Amino acid sequence: MSTSIAAVVFDLDGVLVDTEIWWDEVRREFAAAHGRRWTEADRASVMGANSRQWSRTMARLLDLDIPASEIEAAVVAGMVGRWGSGPVPLIAGADVVVRRLAGDYPLALASSAHPAVIRAALDRTGLAAFFGTVVSSDDVALGKPSPDVYLEAARRLGVSPDTCLVVEDSLNGVLAGRAAGMTVALVPNAGVPPAPGSHEAASVVLADIRDLDPRRLFAG
Repeated sequence: MSTSIAAVVFDLDGVLVDTEIWWDEVRREFAAAHGRRWTEADRASVMGANSRQWSRTMARLLDLDIPASEIEAAVVAGMVGRWGSGPVPLIAGADVVVRRLAGDYPLALASSAHPAVIRAALDRTGLAAFFGTVVSSDDVALGKPSPDVYLEAARRLGVSPDTCLVVEDSLNGVLAGRAAGMTVALVPNAGVPPAPGSHEAASVVLADIRDLDPRRLFAG
């Protein structure tokens, strides 16, 4: 694998914004409203999935006779609503890192989130202008751990996948980046820690996103 980094591709939830817990809370509230429970195991089962995938999984796990499209719409509305009120949950230093790297590399955002949620996040954080392209897993066939969203990000940036550095916080995200042939930096999220095996699968593990310096990390 090449360590000559030509572009950086960021995940969103858990990497730039501390919102993994929001997804879990919105799903738990949806489940409770229908007399069901959403568990940690359920959360793990949808990590990285695109909207089509996780809404179908929710319908199955919660044993609900509700169209997956309605589940998707309800959860997405809940997430957009969270973004519409309260403080912006930026991970400390994430905005500074994005701005710094944008001066040296083309950047992409490749998120499993629904496009409406991504737009809400970028609007509130003010980071949209720093990304050359933004890709949702809803834009491709399969969500993470399949490599589709990362390959599409590289295609849109016009760079070879093996020159991309992916920044991730989850096992499925790390596996997606590796399957795309990319170098992967894991920045574990304290609120929703990555599943076992994440550290071993990553190219490098960083304690803090502010330590993300491709030239230093992958020199030579």
